[in-house]
Amino acid sequence: MPNRPARRVPEATVARLPLYYRALVEAADAKVTTISSERLAELAGVNAAKVRKDLSYLGSYGIRGVGYDVEYLLRQISRELGLTHDWPVVIVGVGNLGHALANYRGFGERGFRIVALVDADPAKVGQAVGNLCIEPLAVLPRLVREHGIAIGIIATPAFAAQEVADRLVDAGVGSILNFAPAVVTVPPTVSMRKVDLAVELQILSFYQIQGGGPPGPSAAELGAPEAPGPT
Repeated sequence: MPNRPARRVPEATVARLPLYYRALVEAADAKVTTISSERLAELAGVNAAKVRKDLSYLGSYGIRGVGYDVEYLLRQISRELGLTHDWPVVIVGVGNLGHALANYRGFGERGFRIVALVDADPAKVGQAVGNLCIEPLAVLPRLVREHGIAIGIIATPAFAAQEVADRLVDAGVGSILNFAPAVVTVPPTVSMRKVDLAVELQILSFYQIQGGGPPGPSAAELGAPEAPGPT
């Protein structure tokens, strides 16, 4: 198969692709075969013009009066997000959050396979979580090599997050998802995403005080204007 021509997909569009993917999975499960940009926008929490613009970066324009083929669009977005690959993942920090992440079956269903659990606490090393055994932090480089680990999840306390990130980078892990409530820096060659549950709760608290809620996904996360405008 020839390589697809290189083109840059804007970061804001990349952030919205998982929303479209989730909506399309729900549509496919409901036996829906085609979907309009308006309906997809409603399910994803954005406006229809944004949907059409985003999908145009994938080379998908739909059919006027018909919409988008759900299965075809699912395959396109899956390929774009790398969900057609099998991504080995390591979780570093196996406290309550680490346990919950390790036992979450949704990762495997999307192609993210938890292959190793690591913790610095000697009392936890050797414990079984599901079909995995918690390994010491010192063997992280070996685990990365043996399993071809591509993604590391940091689920440690804040004070340990930077050291763990450094160890993941040194071991050759190219992508990191950080759940620790700490600012972590990595080299430009490493992809980093942060999930701060406390910040999300504080945002909800703001809207609770205001007596309402945000009208869907945040504009900051989606790169969308707060009010729909001409595109």
